[in-house]
Amino acid sequence: MRVAVVGVGLIGGSIALAAAQRAQATVAGFDLAAAALQQARERGALHHAADSIAEAVSEAQAVFVAVPVGALEQACAEALAHAPADCVVTDVGSTKRSVVCGREDPRFVGGHPLAGAETAGVEHARADLFEGATWYLTPAERTSGLLYERLHRLLHSFGARPCAIDPETHDRILATVSHLPHVLANVLVSQAARGLGDAAEPVPATGPSFRDATRVAGAPSAIWTDIYLANGDALGAQIDAAVAELTRVREALAAQDREQIQAWNEAAGRDRERLSARGLTLGPQVELRASVPNRPGVMAQLALELGRAGINIADLALYPAPDMSEGVVALWVGGEEAAGQAEQLIASLGFPVARA
Repeated sequence: MRVAVVGVGLIGGSIALAAAQRAQATVAGFDLAAAALQQARERGALHHAADSIAEAVSEAQAVFVAVPVGALEQACAEALAHAPADCVVTDVGSTKRSVVCGREDPRFVGGHPLAGAETAGVEHARADLFEGATWYLTPAERTSGLLYERLHRLLHSFGARPCAIDPETHDRILATVSHLPHVLANVLVSQAARGLGDAAEPVPATGPSFRDATRVAGAPSAIWTDIYLANGDALGAQIDAAVAELTRVREALAAQDREQIQAWNEAAGRDRERLSARGLTLGPQVELRASVPNRPGVMAQLALELGRAGINIADLALYPAPDMSEGVVALWVGGEEAAGQAEQLIASLGFPVARA
């Protein structure tokens, strides 16, 4: 496997390390910062440091574009322009609607690994950064099934759990569970700083609530400014909802409405339990085999429909017919219940399906 990484910071550097150490791939890389390229080579993340995106991707079988969100569109377009015809190109941006250049290219699959750290830079990159992490993929109607499978398998070799999702749903969910928490963390630390003022007296000790709620405050502006702006509509809607909820709490406090405050707090506890219960778990895998025609969009249709139903594809493999007119898609899903749901869903799409 020949892998190219465009942008070798924390995420790009970790991808390069994982590809080199876990997938035994030959890795080429490009970054605007020569020092980052040099450090990536010294750490064994890159076998070749390229002078341009075109050079890095020219012989690749898989390309990861790991640049800030504001630069993704241009970098992805350049990678697609110079990557081979049989190369899969993906990105790692935390907003997925903003990269439109690849939507009509069968080689492009949008991606977003839910992994990271409070630190930045290739010096903090780790080959195990993606171990057990969900890695969202946003295949489109024209996405090549063969290339989607290649990327899916490569991500599994990193230790990640690929999960298909459509771009609109991805951005709405991330606005809720990632981008809004960053906004609230910034608000909390600024409010605390103003409340404490510049007095010389010692700052009082704070409990874990403040520490945990503000861990991501002041995240690197070079990354997060672009994220806030790229997902501004979805994030704005979530801010409006949060303001409305805070207003209701403030009004209940002003009215000294004990019952409403108690009900609000207990409802939050139930919501937390419900969200925890929906977390992905690893268990026995069931193999399903679906017969599908060889036409654009089949793999995206299967992956997205299963993703919408909350069914995670633990692994997949393609077995095309000799004439490439049709083929069999093998899917591994977790547990009997999920397998039963997947069987019904695949059959409803008109594809014959059976357990292996």
